Amino acid sequence: MTTFRAQYDQMVADGALRADPAQEAVIPEFDRIREALLQPVKKGLFRRAPEPPKGVYLWGGVGRGKSMLMDIFVNSLEGIDARRVHFHAFMQEIHAALHEVRKTGVDDAIAPVARDVAASVRLLAFDEMQITDITDAMIVGRLFEALFAAGVVVITTSNRVPDDLYKHGLNRDLFVPFITLIKEKMEVRELVSPTDYRQDRLAGSQVYFTPVNDESRAAMDAVWDDLTDGGDAAPLTLRVKGRDVVLPKFHNGVARARFHRLCGQPLGPADYLAVADAVRVLMLDDIPALGRSNFNEAKRFVTLVDALYEARVRLVCSAAAAPEMLYLEGEGTFEFERTASRLREMQSEDWGEA
Repeated sequence: MTTFRAQYDQMVADGALRADPAQEAVIPEFDRIREALLQPVKKGLFRRAPEPPKGVYLWGGVGRGKSMLMDIFVNSLEGIDARRVHFHAFMQEIHAALHEVRKTGVDDAIAPVARDVAASVRLLAFDEMQITDITDAMIVGRLFEALFAAGVVVITTSNRVPDDLYKHGLNRDLFVPFITLIKEKMEVRELVSPTDYRQDRLAGSQVYFTPVNDESRAAMDAVWDDLTDGGDAAPLTLRVKGRDVVLPKFHNGVARARFHRLCGQPLGPADYLAVADAVRVLMLDDIPALGRSNFNEAKRFVTLVDALYEARVRLVCSAAAAPEMLYLEGEGTFEFERTASRLREMQSEDWGEA
């Protein structure tokens, strides 16, 4: 079977990838895991199952290729039960499964849920591990302890070093043992590439399309296809203070939603901060003209732009007018000038690199 390194080198030779020393430095970790998982398991009455290999916790700046490396790795695991899933989506599944198990009157729902997960895979690959919800923080320790005990190998990407997970979260002292578990069961590696490939894809490209018509919608579709490489998109549900914020399309850190979905609903700063924390590029379709007739939607849009701006999330959007012409009448026109300025700044070629 072809090694992961050989596949990477072939993709470079074919022009599909650009050789990156930082990416190449972490490839041995993936081949180490792959080699261990491909070893035949000898069975016998007194034979002990081999100790599973340590996983990998790969962290670093956005757009450095962490998710891409993980995808290549998972696709190289021929014949091995492996699953690649966004961490938020996985935790949503876990909460749903816990809810169903509790209906049966079981006191400890985590044990059977973890057992079912472990029975279905030998390797779990998580994209964008981050903990923002206290309900997640309170169960991940016991959940992953059970998965590791069952021999499941875990690899994950994250924008944060493990010690910064759930930083400043409520009751964080109860979460700290999970960080210790990560360091024990996974090799923590930083991807220190100076190149932000996701920003490079957008560099020099138009990211603000106006007016909203068939042409601009087609342009947005083209950007989406390019950023996601035509990959399958699935909804991403963020749990924020007991409610769900749904991004209808999500793939590899790129999310897409219509204006009404994010600004026509009763969402607030915490919701938009969660969105900015979960995505690296947001594509927002069909921003209408704003004014006194949709004042609440305009206020939410201002809050959303502020959250994206502070988190350096790239915004690609289609709008009824240029930023300076979006909000021309009604209360708040003066305040919107700052938002228009930020929207203009966020269109610059090098924006988001800081």
